[in-house]
Amino acid sequence: MVNMTSNWEDELAHWLEPFLDRLGHKARQRMCPLYVAGLIGPGDRKSVQPMAERFAPGGYDRLHHFVAAGVWDAAPLETELLVQADKLVGGTDAVLVIDDTAMPKKGKHSVGVAPQYASALGKTANCQTLVSLTLARGEVPVMAALRLFLPESWTSDRVHLKRAGVPTEHRTARTKPEIALAEIDRIIAAGVRFGCVLADAGYGMSAPFRHALTERSLLWAVGIPRHLKVYPIDVRLIWPIAARGRPRRRHVPDILSMAAEDMLADARWQNISWRTGTKGKLKARFAAVRVHTADGPPQRIGNKGQQHLPGDEAWLIGEQRTSGEKKYYLANLPAETNLRTLAATIKARWICEQAHQQLKEELGLDHFEGRSWQGLHRHALMTMIAYAFLQHSRLASRVEKNNRRAATSAQLACRATGHRQPNHSTATAMPALPKSAPPPAA
Repeated sequence: MVNMTSNWEDELAHWLEPFLDRLGHKARQRMCPLYVAGLIGPGDRKSVQPMAERFAPGGYDRLHHFVAAGVWDAAPLETELLVQADKLVGGTDAVLVIDDTAMPKKGKHSVGVAPQYASALGKTANCQTLVSLTLARGEVPVMAALRLFLPESWTSDRVHLKRAGVPTEHRTARTKPEIALAEIDRIIAAGVRFGCVLADAGYGMSAPFRHALTERSLLWAVGIPRHLKVYPIDVRLIWPIAARGRPRRRHVPDILSMAAEDMLADARWQNISWRTGTKGKLKARFAAVRVHTADGPPQRIGNKGQQHLPGDEAWLIGEQRTSGEKKYYLANLPAETNLRTLAATIKARWICEQAHQQLKEELGLDHFEGRSWQGLHRHALMTMIAYAFLQHSRLASRVEKNNRRAATSAQLACRATGHRQPNHSTATAMPALPKSAPPPAA
């Protein structure tokens, strides 16, 4: 992720100071930097024992106690992580990506482990699933939250829950969209700035999830299944004429809803390039039309049975990839948004997959060997803090490189024009990241 210099541990110690202030206790203040350094430092395995051998010889018990059993509240550190994430990449041009990541695990006693679908594997496997929220701007992601999803086999087993130390408030069944919404509220309360929420079809197919985002005055762009129903933008509600009996008391739409893929069947598809990747421009064919979502109140419509009435206006977007595969999306972005902006917004979601991969492969997110709720979440928190530090170093390195390039260009320009350079210090101050507008209204 970043070329670590020989003094990276000193830089880490300085960067962690706000986190250590929130920890308070001196013993915890010593263990936290060791744990984070163990995650960042060399070594293939990032579980407690090998990290202790590398960074805290003879300190295994203390390091294990810190992450698995110590009596301390993780909430202040989680809040500080959000503060630092906002400093790094927050802004109205940032996106908040909702997704989940699976960690294959053997056995059945580790908290949340059960046979469930793992998107990374493309199949059902015995694993733990973490709902993730990633703040990203300019292709730089910072992981903001990781929360364990408990499948029904766990929430219905009180003995399992108690043995794994699951807090009482988390023992009731919650869907992944519900977990994500709770984390979004926490992120908004911390003042984190972002302009749009992105999510895949696992979340986007949920009408309550989309409604909840809209109720929070958030812009969103989410994947949907091809069969999700929508109405044409010019749909009207009319009074049905009763052939017999009492007059009808409720409006019905003048046209039936249709599947998203059918709505876009005759649309105009265009080749769109949304960014340049390592192998050149990334492009696909896109189409978009304004529609009404079919997620209003349910209403029986003649012999057509019960259907949902038209809901809010939204963009229905289709993507046809070079492989021929088609994907569909809904977005509540303004009606004047152009097709390239719609495409670029949708495709910005890829950044969370990169973050998941780096958290696992480089920082050992899936290396925790404990079984408890507390230990897993503390380990995940430490990996997120380590990841944020690496992104801080990456951005600082980029700024320093740009400063050197600008200074070199200025020197060359002065020589070319025959001007003498002013006699002042050559030290260049590091500029701040681009300023952004206030956070979106909650």
